[in-house]
Amino acid sequence: MNDNYQIEQVCPPGSFQYTIMAGDTLFLLAQRFNVTVQAIINANPGIDPNRLQIGQVICIPRMTPSCPNGFLYTIMAGDTLFSLAQRFNVTVQAIINANPGIDPNRLQIGQVICIPRMTPPCPNGFLYTIMAGDTLFSLAQRFNVTVQAIINANPGIDPNRLQIGQVICIPRMTPPCPNGFLYTIMAGDTLFSLAQRFNVTVQAIINANPGIDPNRLQIGQVICIPRSIPPTPPCPNGFLYTVVAGDTLFSIAQRFNVTVQAIINANPGIDPNRLQIGQVICIPRRCFTVCI
Repeated sequence: MNDNYQIEQVCPPGSFQYTIMAGDTLFLLAQRFNVTVQAIINANPGIDPNRLQIGQVICIPRMTPSCPNGFLYTIMAGDTLFSLAQRFNVTVQAIINANPGIDPNRLQIGQVICIPRMTPPCPNGFLYTIMAGDTLFSLAQRFNVTVQAIINANPGIDPNRLQIGQVICIPRMTPPCPNGFLYTIMAGDTLFSLAQRFNVTVQAIINANPGIDPNRLQIGQVICIPRSIPPTPPCPNGFLYTVVAGDTLFSIAQRFNVTVQAIINANPGIDPNRLQIGQVICIPRRCFTVCI
């Protein structure tokens, strides 16, 4: 009659199986798994708190530990505090400190623990917090880096087991930008605000940065801002000139022996203070007598 405890226990949702070992009491189990003794009793109708049997299978309700400075992780087969510490770039002691009462040598599959969020060194990149759906492949595409570059920047990372809330380093790679200039994202930037600031369209920025996610820009991310080139103006009484680095209307006027005002008149709508490299403007011919 006393062998009923050996019957396999079916645990209700929100709990996991635990096999009683020598020295276990409901009080010690409650402390270890951050639950109350009553919660364990409620999950195991008919259990005798005073007569636990070695080998008896009981249900431990899964309680969510507080984790204000990290993220929750559910123990899987093969996990140890050492392997988790390596994977998430924290110390074993940091995990123990974040989970009061945890027994480092008796982790249980299904047990929920807190992994403290440690900031990895990231001298040549920026920090990124993993979100639902993220993979190293999708991040590599979004930030124009290789998967291997992300792995190299995060020693010990497990590419197949990213965790929501995990902080990783994204190495800063310089995207190609032959017809524009590089810009580093700052707090508050959006593609719309950048498009307005640099007089380009949002679509032009997206086209210049394949794989960019317009809704998830990251501070420190480097993107290409394409230059907005005004259309080629008509120039019946002069010749076309392509602006190069260092050009100003004053220097161009001196070079071609015309006045700044004459260049402005030949290019309606030109902004004298915002010439763009590659911009084509009309240089009027200077007339010494009567221009025909």
